[in-house]
Amino acid sequence: MLIIFLGILSQWIAWRLQLPAIVLMSISGLLAGPLLGIIHPAESFGDLFGPFISLAVAIILFEGSLNLNFKEIKGFNKPVWRIVTLGAFIAWIAGSLAAHYMAGLSWAVAFVIGGLFIVTGPTVILPMLRQSKLASRPAAILKWEGIVVDPFGALLALFAFQFVLFARGDETAAAFGLFFLASLFAALLGVAAGRLMGWMFEKGLVPEYLKSPMVFAVVLLVFAVSDMVMHETGLLAVTAMGMMMANMQISSINDMRHFKENISVLLISSIFVMLTASIPLDILISIFNWRIIAFVLTMLFIVRPLSVWLSTIGTDMTVQEKTLVGWIAPRGIVALTVSGYFASTLLNEGFQDAELLTALTFALVLATVVAHGFTIGWLSRKLGLASSAEPGIIIVGASKFATMLATALQDMNKNVLIIDAAWARLQEARLKGIPTYAGEILSEHTEYEMDLRLYDTMLAATDIDAYNSLVVSNFVPELGRGKLYQTALQVGDPTVFHSSLSGRNLFGDEWNILELESKLEQGYTIRKTPLTAQYTYEDFKNRWIPDTIPLFVKRVQGHIEFFTSDNVVEPKPGDIVVSFSPIAYQQGRIQEKIESNRLKALSQSKE
Repeated sequence: MLIIFLGILSQWIAWRLQLPAIVLMSISGLLAGPLLGIIHPAESFGDLFGPFISLAVAIILFEGSLNLNFKEIKGFNKPVWRIVTLGAFIAWIAGSLAAHYMAGLSWAVAFVIGGLFIVTGPTVILPMLRQSKLASRPAAILKWEGIVVDPFGALLALFAFQFVLFARGDETAAAFGLFFLASLFAALLGVAAGRLMGWMFEKGLVPEYLKSPMVFAVVLLVFAVSDMVMHETGLLAVTAMGMMMANMQISSINDMRHFKENISVLLISSIFVMLTASIPLDILISIFNWRIIAFVLTMLFIVRPLSVWLSTIGTDMTVQEKTLVGWIAPRGIVALTVSGYFASTLLNEGFQDAELLTALTFALVLATVVAHGFTIGWLSRKLGLASSAEPGIIIVGASKFATMLATALQDMNKNVLIIDAAWARLQEARLKGIPTYAGEILSEHTEYEMDLRLYDTMLAATDIDAYNSLVVSNFVPELGRGKLYQTALQVGDPTVFHSSLSGRNLFGDEWNILELESKLEQGYTIRKTPLTAQYTYEDFKNRWIPDTIPLFVKRVQGHIEFFTSDNVVEPKPGDIVVSFSPIAYQQGRIQEKIESNRLKALSQSKE
């Protein structure tokens, strides 16, 4: 209970304070484990500790690989493949040299751990990308590297271990053949399982309520079977399975992503607390050894930048992108868990210096998580690689009122997009220079055609209540219910729509889209009223023209706040109130200007 609570509490505090979640989870584990001795996960779980961690890593890696759609790296796949191949090889060689000369490890142990340390991993890089708001290109490069290289780091360490045994005469050349066959089997098993799952879903052989649970079970099966053939190949199998399914354009892939993402957040939170809480106090103290510190600094400032800069020669990556990617390489759960396996295995084979591996790995994980977690946002802004586009607003439904509302938002320098299934209904919006998209917002094709991540707010404003509610329900996982709005229901009894199926009612319960369109036909128009210390919101309400409909407020800080049935908006001086007023507003506006000028003149005369 305490492990799960501390993990989720760390995630929540990180969200509230905009801090790297991985750092807080590590601190929570260290405090609760070796420092205060409140929990001892390795002892409490006993023999289940290792298998639980391994299966959790498999699920996390699969969830990450479900996002590896080749469409995402179209146009810059060359630097991605260079980094995950040539860059990984350079990092292996350079990391092994650092482990030997800096950490003082023997060549055998150095080459094994050097192979493992090429990993970055989705358990740490994905939460960082979620919080740092990187531009799409460097974010995609880091994400692909983290997920693709993760299983290969474990395999490379296994290959180096097999080579060490072969060089010492303990293994025959056949062992290498077995290694490559096992790796090939893992990849083919993952691809076959992913293809089979996709085929069954497409043919309707699996009901909707069983899709995510079945994939969950098959992921664990594929991982376990592959790992039984050869240790550490299971990670390759689940990665191959996820990539296969990600590129099959399965209609229900989003539901699986949400299901797996929720589980992954829970698992990442728990596992990081478990692993850090299980670090013995003597190992925690030993990381302050000068050799370990020298090794960590070498990995941070020499090995990682060197591997990225050399591997991307001749690609179209900019200097800024190479600098950022060459700095960000946090290690995570895979490095911690796999290093423990190799530490015990190498010790059993007589390599006594392998006892340093756990401390070495933990030092590197802690240093990279802290250093990269706290600097990725700052460095991306300094290099101009932070996402510059302010999250925009999508309006679903191209009515005349929606077009007028979009124009008002655009006049406020807001990024607005109108989506409608009918091309003809978008004509007026196109003529007014408003970005539009003709297509079905609920179609998976729309997701492939557009980058909906550029928008964080959605207004469902079609003339069909059920459709508006369906749009809201579909986008709750991506945007959250607080950012989803819809025009008021037209049905006689609003209770026929459960509140969980609907968005927040725009402009109040009485103003549905048909009423708003009717007001527009009567001559209603958009009115913008700046508030000042002399002309407050109370003054505005006192001169409120009958039937005026307040729409939204643009705060002095720049963000938009909509009037809704469940939100009491309190505009302040410096804000701009945008309302939908009858034609008589012109007279009121003139009167307001006269009154405002009178108050200003009176204030200046007193001064």
